[in-house]
Amino acid sequence: MSIIDSLRVVGAMARITAPSLVDIARGSLERESIDERARWFGRRVIELLDVDLIATGMERVPPGRAYVYMSNHQSHLDIPMLYATLPSPTIRMLAKKELFQIPLWGRGLRAAEFVEVDRSNHTRAVQSIEYAAKLLRDGVSIYLAPEGTRSRDGRIGKLKKGGFHLARDTQTPIVPVAIRGTIDILPRGSRVMNKGKTVEVTIGAPLAVEGRDISTMMDEVATFLKQHVDGR
Repeated sequence: MSIIDSLRVVGAMARITAPSLVDIARGSLERESIDERARWFGRRVIELLDVDLIATGMERVPPGRAYVYMSNHQSHLDIPMLYATLPSPTIRMLAKKELFQIPLWGRGLRAAEFVEVDRSNHTRAVQSIEYAAKLLRDGVSIYLAPEGTRSRDGRIGKLKKGGFHLARDTQTPIVPVAIRGTIDILPRGSRVMNKGKTVEVTIGAPLAVEGRDISTMMDEVATFLKQHVDGR
């Protein structure tokens, strides 16, 4: 492990943030630019950390519409891995409010249409879901981690209902995504990243949501995640 590798990843973050801030100042920040920079960041992190990425299932997701992607949450490194693998051209993520409090980085996230979630404030949480719904209706796919927090041991935790209501209320299919191995690169509580690890991303087929019971959809996503992450 090396702190140098961690700093290189931070440097890659700066390389996508700086031009976005310039675009914001000019009033010319476009979705396509954010899409391109986010995918570059994902590929760059894989390169810097010498990740052996095994991704399957992209062909299961038909193009031409928005989806609600839901994955388990092992590490902060989940995000670049997903941007490098998920097939939708435009994806914005629900993220905790603390990320939006980072100077400059937070401003860039807001301007780029990422969705700030404050679970401690019900009114603001509802506003966040309404904003995510607006993006979905505009053809932007949304990613969220229904566990709500990173796993400490890699196993799947209890799923929260919010994202499932979002999908059903907007009639947007859910795409389950299982991630294995990012916890070996950057475990929860660690600041140092480990190189040369294998990461597996398994993308499931879209799940219909119209008229379905929330609990049934939650069980279906949990079963997919447990099967591909926990092996049960």
